[in-house]
Amino acid sequence: MDGRAIKAGGKAVQLKGVCWNPVGKGHDHPPRGDYAAFADKDIALMKAAGINVVRTYDTIRDTAVLDKLHAAGIRVIMSVYAYGGDPASRASEHVTALKDHPSILMWSLGNEWNYNGLYTNMSFNDSMARLNQIAAAIKALDSKHPIATVYGELPSKATIEAMPDIDVWGLNMYRGITFGDAFTRWKDLSPKPMFVAEYGADAFNAKIPGYDPESQGKATHELTQEILAHSTANKGGVCSGGTIFEWSDEWWKSGNPSQHDNGGTAPGGGPYPDSTFNEEWWGLVDVDRNTRPAYEALKSLYAP
Repeated sequence: MDGRAIKAGGKAVQLKGVCWNPVGKGHDHPPRGDYAAFADKDIALMKAAGINVVRTYDTIRDTAVLDKLHAAGIRVIMSVYAYGGDPASRASEHVTALKDHPSILMWSLGNEWNYNGLYTNMSFNDSMARLNQIAAAIKALDSKHPIATVYGELPSKATIEAMPDIDVWGLNMYRGITFGDAFTRWKDLSPKPMFVAEYGADAFNAKIPGYDPESQGKATHELTQEILAHSTANKGGVCSGGTIFEWSDEWWKSGNPSQHDNGGTAPGGGPYPDSTFNEEWWGLVDVDRNTRPAYEALKSLYAP
């Protein structure tokens, strides 16, 4: 770590990332075998778009998949603890197994746990205590990789200070087509590195209602440009980049996992243009890996 910058190999890294949870048709979360099934096609498309990091929601223990990511120059923000029903020791097991793999950029704990109580409706204070316990255990095992936690919107200064072993804060933010005052507020909240862990828009517009990949593409371009404008690579910048939600559609989220459903709910604000979360339509690529305008929008900003 170096101030607000996230470093790897001695160099500051701007995260040009996606959230990768490749659940295939008819399958359910977590993806497990789907990582291997989709790796070749997904990684090739990611590399072509200039993507340099993926953020996971499950732990990839398949080192063949990690080898392919590394070969493509893609690092991993690896989730090692998201579900409060797992023993705290589970995270340490994952870290011990993976800490020497060159694809690992950092470890990630929780996913907007302030909303979901580690998916077990645990209280806020109990969730924080669990993550503090896990972060301290990881620090004892691995001094090489930073530890991130992913929070819904902006944490309070008191929350940040109560979690001293968290090196990096990932923020899930859905505020339409701008992040508003988020970067200005973070500057006053903490000197620690921050990245936008989820952002973007889905490709189904409830106002039509119907498929609207053009609006998704516009939101992707505008929001990613805003992240780049506030990059730590710029003087006074506070944002180390972003991992857009998400790489591919997930059909398991709102109904029959073998069909593409509308609907679903999520906490927080709402995406452009309808402030409505259609949970199965967020992919830059669809479930068959056909690219959308959002993919091209990201590529236009990231590809070398």
